[in-house]
Amino acid sequence: EMSEMSERSKQNVAHGLAWSYYVGYLKIVLPRVKKSMEELCRANPNLLACRKTWKLHILVPLSCDVYDDLEKADSNIQYVTDLTETTLARAGTKKRVYKHSLYAIRDEENQLWHCAVEYATPLQSLYAMSQDECAAFSREERLEQAKLFYRTLEEILKGSKECADAYRLIAYEEPEEAETHFLSREIVWHLRQEHHEEIAVLEGNHLDTPSTALDSAELNLQISVSDLPQPLRTDGF
Repeated sequence: EMSEMSERSKQNVAHGLAWSYYVGYLKIVLPRVKKSMEELCRANPNLLACRKTWKLHILVPLSCDVYDDLEKADSNIQYVTDLTETTLARAGTKKRVYKHSLYAIRDEENQLWHCAVEYATPLQSLYAMSQDECAAFSREERLEQAKLFYRTLEEILKGSKECADAYRLIAYEEPEEAETHFLSREIVWHLRQEHHEEIAVLEGNHLDTPSTALDSAELNLQISVSDLPQPLRTDGF
């Protein structure tokens, strides 16, 4: 009965995508990110001066609108190089390659900020489902699923010791009217926050939060605990 209720409300979709993304990808790559950053920094000392930015920045657009090419999404975002690859045998595929790309983000003052950044790929699945008649996802349901995906992923990562301090989730709602450099400004704001965290600052001297920056409180879906997908077994297996 619980399973049927979750199926009808589609709450299990985002929940499952978040766990799959974590177990099948983030838990594998995030523990290796800092080492890759360190190797890159040794070869290019001035590229990544702030250690707080030595993490994977994961874009979570609530519209689920994901670009395959970040440079086409915003001309102020330019590809620089790839980090060191991780090669593992996974699910029958020998030498499966995992890698991340380093980008230079240009701000409004023409200063360059460097970071590893990519979209949360499961959002592509949510978008595709909303375009497929078989999935019967409305635009409103897609937005709800995107919010639930973010909240679930955030909770999973908060409880993961392996991934601690190796990621930054950047959830955002795009403005109704298209802005040429919205995405680069959003990323730069987070990079500035990380620089801000690294240096000693006077108490109360905080950066202002932009209207687009989102947190868990703002992503509250008014879903009760009893409504959330539950495991099929409760005996720990």
